Amino acid sequence: MTNKKELNVLGTVLQSCCEDPKTGYFRDGFCRTIQEDTGTHIVCSIMTQEFLDYTKSRGNDLSTPIPYWNFPGLTVGSTWCLCINRWLEAERAGKAPNVILKATHQKALEYISLEMLQKYEVAI
Repeated sequence: MTNKKELNVLGTVLQSCCEDPKTGYFRDGFCRTIQEDTGTHIVCSIMTQEFLDYTKSRGNDLSTPIPYWNFPGLTVGSTWCLCINRWLEAERAGKAPNVILKATHQKALEYISLEMLQKYEVAI
């Protein structure tokens, strides 16, 4: 699935990051944002145990299910739209998860270089 209105960091049409559960600020599967998205959920990442433990230790538990929000909790291998600042924080701590560039919004380039993102690239 694609979103013809948005571009990824490669300059091509933004691809869906995760359909089940739906991810992103809009919960439509795409890592795209608007001004009201204070977290700027634009990095499509593949969860690792190291990152899940790290983000939980920083106050954002992504692994525990929240039935009220129909959120099953993420596991190793899950894809999810991460906030750019949390991804950068994890990168500085040596705990950044890999990214899917085709599903990472071009806005990420306002925060980090394409070359840095490519170090974590996983092609899907």
